[in-house]
Amino acid sequence: MAPIPVLVTRPEPGSSATAVRLRAMGLMPVLAPLLTIAPVAHRLPPADGFGAIVVASRHAVPPLPPPYRVLPLFAVGDATAEVARGEGFGEVRSAEGDAAALAALVARMRRPGDGRLLLAAGAGQGHYLARLLAQAGFTVERREVYAARPVAKLPEPARAMIRTQKGGRVLLFSRETALCLCRLIQGTDLTACFTTLDLAAISRSVSDAAGDLPWRSIRVAMTPTENAVLALLND
Repeated sequence: MAPIPVLVTRPEPGSSATAVRLRAMGLMPVLAPLLTIAPVAHRLPPADGFGAIVVASRHAVPPLPPPYRVLPLFAVGDATAEVARGEGFGEVRSAEGDAAALAALVARMRRPGDGRLLLAAGAGQGHYLARLLAQAGFTVERREVYAARPVAKLPEPARAMIRTQKGGRVLLFSRETALCLCRLIQGTDLTACFTTLDLAAISRSVSDAAGDLPWRSIRVAMTPTENAVLALLND
């Protein structure tokens, strides 16, 4: 029996890393990132003005300059924490969850008097997390250090997989990716093909964003982690 095709839509380098795991599971990854990550011009305040760094995406870590790497860093999940350690951050803690879990972790480990928090985020992102931290009494400085830009057209591997691979799966790891997919599909002859495809989404907000497509089935991960999303493919 041929392996089940799985469309991987997340940006690189996460897309290739997920593909490795899918092959180990006996599945056939089809890589078609729908977002591209690009740095944005930024000028950060001196690192010694902060008590800790908060990041909700792995893409926010590499743009941080070396002076910041002596600060404690709070990451939304294990993958982001791993990237931070690889970039030279010595004190890294993972919330293993979403924005709410990340804010709760910071509130458990820090006090507002310990210093300002630098929230390194993508363009247009991180506002909800900033509000949660502010509600907990922290002084938060949100700075955009990268941008996730949607692709202008559907990558050919995705188009071919959607058109021909009945019974395939589609992985969606972010709301931005889900919205991009819907924008590229709706109004095209590919829409009807989704009645043969199953969606595996990292969270309810992601599945809601993709809900306008006529999926054969929609499954949502128990926790917002890659492990939980991939576990949906085992059944």
